[in-house]
Amino acid sequence: MNVQEAQNIRWSKNIIIADGDYIGRVAFDLIVNFERMLNRRIPAVDFSQWAVDIALDGRLKPGRHETQVVLLHDRKNPKLENFSPADYDNELNGQAFQDPQMGEFIINAIPTGEEASNKEDVLLDLLKTLLSHEEVRRIMIVPDGEDGQLLGSLRSTLRDVDDEQKHITLFTMQPVGGGNFKQEILGYSLLNAMGISASEIDNKIGNK
Repeated sequence: MNVQEAQNIRWSKNIIIADGDYIGRVAFDLIVNFERMLNRRIPAVDFSQWAVDIALDGRLKPGRHETQVVLLHDRKNPKLENFSPADYDNELNGQAFQDPQMGEFIINAIPTGEEASNKEDVLLDLLKTLLSHEEVRRIMIVPDGEDGQLLGSLRSTLRDVDDEQKHITLFTMQPVGGGNFKQEILGYSLLNAMGISASEIDNKIGNK
């Protein structure tokens, strides 16, 4: 799938849009910090588990759902760094997996970076397309949380969205003020998909 086809594609009720380059960087920082804290090797993020965790944090209840995961990435980056599986073309794009609790997840990767189609513009254009599709009921957005201009554009785009029609959840590492959307902390889903539990962190801190 490319972004030009987005208007005519059949979308699922549940959509996850994620900046692959950003979540790869955040995962790297978490791996480095928690390897030091827990004094053990931290594995790459289990992509399937992460997608399931995002869906749950996005208020999707267990059931036989179909959820589409759209990964935006810079064309020069062929892999979703610090995740497994990682190769966009050979392991992620066009693939799907079944979760026993949450149903089917369908994965698409969209390379960006050509003239007039930087990743931020593609994300905003895709979001506007999804907001116009009646069949889409739940959108979970994982943008570059360090891009203040993009966050401002997202606030503006989502200002008049009716929560009864579209359930929007924004995932960042720090709370974002002033938005007409639910918010969740991105780090929780990444830590869980790395196999790091809150009890392990608490035990380590308690033993210091």
